[in-house]
Amino acid sequence: MATATSIKLDDALKGRVQHLANARRRSSHWIMREAIAQYVEREEKREAFKQDAIRAWENYQQTGLHVTLEEADVWLAKLEAGEDAEPPKCHV
Repeated sequence: MATATSIKLDDALKGRVQHLANARRRSSHWIMREAIAQYVEREEKREAFKQDAIRAWENYQQTGLHVTLEEADVWLAKLEAGEDAEPPKCHV
């Protein structure tokens, strides 16, 4: 169930939202709800990416396992060329 939430916008931003709503034949409410939903989804993905990077860095610091830039480049070039290549093995 949706609940009402209040948001204060300055006059300039409110006007921009209204202008866009008119151009899209949508309500200002719809434009703001869509903008918030897209922002939250994007920021959740960004946070998940950041957490993955932190875990990868911590794992590297503990184990020393890695692939070199050159190894990764060769693998990615094969994938780009359409080859079904296995990723390089991690090493110390």
